[in-house]
Amino acid sequence: QVRLVESGGGLVQAGGSLRLSCLASGRSFSGYSTGWFRQAPGKERQFVAAIDWSGGSTNYADSVKGRFTISRDNTKNTVYLQMNSLKPEDTAVYYCGAVRYGTSWFDRRNYDYWGQGTQVTVSS
Repeated sequence: QVRLVESGGGLVQAGGSLRLSCLASGRSFSGYSTGWFRQAPGKERQFVAAIDWSGGSTNYADSVKGRFTISRDNTKNTVYLQMNSLKPEDTAVYYCGAVRYGTSWFDRRNYDYWGQGTQVTVSS
């Protein structure tokens, strides 16, 4: 069992920045890629970014490219999502999830583990 805990959310003005963290504990995280998704009220959970186990491969949703950066520190069992130039439309609950390496990380149904989420609110 892998337990994921997100942190770093909060309220920020448009144009501001936040860094989210996803801390993994429990069984080995090795072999898992990590994805960030977000869910706004009344909408489905959507893909934001993902990174493979080594950190050598990443992918971003078009809506966040150039503004968000995903990274990981395996010595700390932590994946980060640096969010810059935030917009009101980025407001959502952000979730991190773990998906087996080699499985498509775009589809939330492939994820084996999820955190509880952290709220990000961007005011205009």
